[in-house]
Amino acid sequence: MNFFQNLALKYSHNMMEKSLRQGFNIELLKTPKEKLPQNHKQYMLYMHIPFCHTFCPYCSFHKYYYNENLAKAYFENLRKEIQIIKEQGFDFTSLYVGGGTTLINEEELLKTLELCKKLFSIKEISCESDPNHIKPEKLILFKGLIDRLSCGIQSFDDNILKKISRYNKFGSSKELQEKISKALGILPIFSIDLIFNFPGQTKEQLLNDLEIAKNLTPQQITTYPLMKSNLTKDNIAKSLGISFKDNEFEFYKIIRESLKNYVQNNSWSFSLQKNSLNDEYVSSHHEYLGIGSGAFSFLEGELLINAFNLNDYAKLIKEQRNANIAKAYFNKKEIIKYVFLTEIFAGKIEINKFNKTLNCNLEKDLFIELLGLKLSKAIYKENDSFYSTDFGKYLFVVLMKDFYTGMDLVRAVFRDDERLKNKNFIDVMKENIDPLNSTSMEFKTEQ
Repeated sequence: MNFFQNLALKYSHNMMEKSLRQGFNIELLKTPKEKLPQNHKQYMLYMHIPFCHTFCPYCSFHKYYYNENLAKAYFENLRKEIQIIKEQGFDFTSLYVGGGTTLINEEELLKTLELCKKLFSIKEISCESDPNHIKPEKLILFKGLIDRLSCGIQSFDDNILKKISRYNKFGSSKELQEKISKALGILPIFSIDLIFNFPGQTKEQLLNDLEIAKNLTPQQITTYPLMKSNLTKDNIAKSLGISFKDNEFEFYKIIRESLKNYVQNNSWSFSLQKNSLNDEYVSSHHEYLGIGSGAFSFLEGELLINAFNLNDYAKLIKEQRNANIAKAYFNKKEIIKYVFLTEIFAGKIEINKFNKTLNCNLEKDLFIELLGLKLSKAIYKENDSFYSTDFGKYLFVVLMKDFYTGMDLVRAVFRDDERLKNKNFIDVMKENIDPLNSTSMEFKTEQ
């Protein structure tokens, strides 16, 4: 990287931190905020399933250890929340189901997806899974429902799998390949998700992961950089050790070269053929409504946060109310910057369309930011569009990673019930979070 590119990385990182600091002074609501759809807007529905059988050391998503009875009750509440938002007048063409492990209870998920299809104009559904929930006899149940299934493999290297506590949970490299081979072809799109830049990972290990993934011929391969936040870095260091050299940029170039014959959906996702379904729903959906415990919604410039505590979530749904307990408001410029990042992450922004959608003047409102991106050769303009360059694709990987690690902090704060008590506002970026207590564990129901 040249001087301007290094400068662009540092500047962009600082700008992301500044944006998060400004936006994450969050108001705690006494009563849930009413959600109302706007006639001229399209929305995506996000559904959160917060259960896992096992926890991985690098994961900071909102989750609880799986309990069948608890999960059944949760899915019942989820379906009640779906009915509530239907009555509020919302409609959706796209549904993304995240977790946790979304296929952890196939029977309950099936009923929930069928309800969504019945009530809304949903044309595409994406789900996530782990390697233990891709058995053909289970996936067949979802034919005609799930259009894209993303399976977190992370690596095909046995040594790495052992270090990240996945070898005994999900199988060896050989066993993983057998599971994937049997799962392919059942649903329209199957994505293999890999992580790169593990501490100690070699170029040869990365290339081997990519070759195995390509040889399996899934419709999609997604390559995430290891996301180390202040909340996960100690667990990662304990499991994998410490890196004395950051290979992220070098490894990203290797990935793009290895997958050069694929269609690049966005900065970290690659497909055999171009399709509208990729891993990053925020790239194609500016506004989305989240349902379920710990789900986020982004509506009319506001981030709404659903109750994380399962008892609180159940109580709100029982009262036929929205389940949000907090909101953060973003000013016009921050919204423009956010939408710009999510769109350029997919490689292209049509300027006139962008301006019309956000009622803005992109080149005027983000003049300084765009100038820096041009000087560092991260973007270029052609006709009425901005495009990301090879370096730009990496820069936007870094920014998206920064955004997600910032959201990790929001999740950690809202998992802590005591921290939220008797407060009207909470400045998330100023909270002192103990990494040892920042992930959800066994959930105890009220007696």
